[in-house]
Amino acid sequence: MRIAMVTSECEPYAKTGGLADVVDALARALGRAGHRVDVYLPRYRGIAHLPSELSALSVQVPLGTEEGSGVRRVPVTIRSGEGDGYRVRFVEHDPSFHRDGFYGGPEGDFPDNAARFSILGRAALETIRAEARPVDILHGHDWQAAPAILSLETRYRVDPLLARTASILTCHNLAYHGWVPRDRAWVMDLPDAIGDRHGVDLLREAVRHADLVNTVSPTYARESLTPEYGAGLDDLLRERGDRYGGILNGIDTALWDPAEDAALAAPYSAADPAGKERCRTDLCARLGLDPNGPILGLVGRLDPQKGFDLVAAAAPGLVRSGARLVVLGTGDERLVAGLHELARANPGRVVVLDRFDRDAARRIYAGADLFLMPSRFEPSGQGQLIALRYGTIPVVRRTGGLADTIRDADAEPATGNGFVFADADPAAFADAVRRAIEALADPGRRAAIVRRGMTADPSWAGPAQRYARLYARAAELRGGASPAG
Repeated sequence: MRIAMVTSECEPYAKTGGLADVVDALARALGRAGHRVDVYLPRYRGIAHLPSELSALSVQVPLGTEEGSGVRRVPVTIRSGEGDGYRVRFVEHDPSFHRDGFYGGPEGDFPDNAARFSILGRAALETIRAEARPVDILHGHDWQAAPAILSLETRYRVDPLLARTASILTCHNLAYHGWVPRDRAWVMDLPDAIGDRHGVDLLREAVRHADLVNTVSPTYARESLTPEYGAGLDDLLRERGDRYGGILNGIDTALWDPAEDAALAAPYSAADPAGKERCRTDLCARLGLDPNGPILGLVGRLDPQKGFDLVAAAAPGLVRSGARLVVLGTGDERLVAGLHELARANPGRVVVLDRFDRDAARRIYAGADLFLMPSRFEPSGQGQLIALRYGTIPVVRRTGGLADTIRDADAEPATGNGFVFADADPAAFADAVRRAIEALADPGRRAAIVRRGMTADPSWAGPAQRYARLYARAAELRGGASPAG
């Protein structure tokens, strides 16, 4: 199949979170399976790691006019280069993308985001038209790709090249909608029926109009059908019925491999795990951490969604009982301040790295004994999968992708690969951590739990096959494979 992905992030070109990793890894896995994948991405200021050879194509992107008297044409350049298994197509429009920040700055979201991401989406559609090569699937990621899906469904179906292109929307996090006030919605050149008199909820409208919709784990898909997790979309998601579901993310097992990780003090694997102890020693030496106690590691966005408030509340008691805590991440200022205060009160026992540091993250995954992910909700999660691969036992809340990947070693002694708690409160979290610490004290039990995690297959091979089946179903709903198939 020929697949056009529209995304605001893709590793290694532009990244703020897991979306970038998912798009890159999925595109590569699909490419290895024989599909032709183009990834359309804004050419932001400061993008590094550009492909060595870029070709250029000029297209005219139609946008609305404030008077509603027609459309105006915006010149855009598409610079294309071959990536690792797929073609990356940078949408170059300096007034939109040559600025600090992807989505906003210190004062909040950019007020012209509707125009910026309309240019991204329509540039993809205009490129397909200019090259006169139909695609089977338009696959949009999150609200930033909503203008592409909405434009396809409401403006571009009249073009024979796009009449049978199926649209798929992947929601990586339903909490972010891309709201556009009505007085700015004109720029997107969409029918008045899109949205209401107040404005356009881009994610909601894309969920409504896409041929198929998915999110990034089966459990999160089920959770999102309830008001608690649906972020205001649960009613519409229920209406979509079997056209909405979940496909669990994988991780790039070449990128995350303790046997080949240059950031680590020593390589190790499930077959030869000895190097993990050297990584633990190295982590403690680098951070001035007392090694005489279980090391609890956390890597992620310091946000209540990720359960860091539960960590902050439970940490003093855990530290008093002998645990050591290493936190890497940035985010909520109050959480950061509270964790720094805890570190000052417990030198050698608590370390807070208030920054983004790729190598430090790898050393924590490798050197910690337990990896904590007490998320209030977690659409998929990558941290727990990386921890398993690095032989570090996860402690997670039973939600979303965490529930799909981690089995409690007390409840399922023969298959458990971590420790799980249900209620989002500090006491339940602390109890799960204490149960995990007890398991660490039994060398045979610990080795069995670690081995199960390290020998599992968290790669993208399986998820890519499930996406291929999703694409085939979407194409069938559009009347069978398009000429590109």
